[in-house]
Amino acid sequence: MSLTLNQALRIATATLAEGQRQRFAPLCVAVLDPGARPLALLRDERASINRPEIATAKAAGCLGMGVGGRELARRAQAMPAFFATLAAILPDGIAPVPGGVLIRDAAGALIGAVGVSGDTSDKDEICALAGIGAAGLTADSGQ
Repeated sequence: MSLTLNQALRIATATLAEGQRQRFAPLCVAVLDPGARPLALLRDERASINRPEIATAKAAGCLGMGVGGRELARRAQAMPAFFATLAAILPDGIAPVPGGVLIRDAAGALIGAVGVSGDTSDKDEICALAGIGAAGLTADSGQ
């Protein structure tokens, strides 16, 4: 199974809706396919500048390393020099914090990733999890 445009749009709209429902700061969400190519990128019109780049870096970093944002954060603390190098060489960057979540299908296969930026990383992750769940897919945040 591959991530479809309709699923990506469902994830993105449900992610933003969750942020609005919880009265979080304005968000931006990037939904990428397994090759880190964008399928959907939505930004609340009130979200601050550079949120698309941050959201993309959260999702792309998870795909590049094959783990969710929480696990990336743990690894970055243990290997800061390595992660500084990754930030310099990965084409879409890496943001090793919560808010980057892998998307898996029912069989557990990796089909994409979501990155959310705009509020605290923990709140960003809450919204990503809600968006992925709304599309009937499985979230892997690296817990």
